[in-house]
Amino acid sequence: MRVIIFFDLPTVTVDERKAYSQFRKFLINEGFIMMQESVYTKIALNSTTSKLIQDRIRKSKPPRGLVQMLIITEKQFSGIEYVVGSGQDTIVDNISRLVIL
Repeated sequence: MRVIIFFDLPTVTVDERKAYSQFRKFLINEGFIMMQESVYTKIALNSTTSKLIQDRIRKSKPPRGLVQMLIITEKQFSGIEYVVGSGQDTIVDNISRLVIL
């Protein structure tokens, strides 16, 4: 099984940035790996272990923001399709859209 954590935390104030950093460090210390920015995953041996992981996340969540948890099987996780596009190297360097106020 996989526990996937999605989070969207505010980072406007100093306290919010500190809470974000602490939560991210907590996830890393718990053995989560980053899939994308604000998406972390961890393998759980069974449903009991996944429930324990979820409980620890609930206790360590920041006071503000959104944290979501999803439990999926390894078979479902292995079905993830990675779609990778090519990077854009074109740099527009002109003033054709410049607005002067």
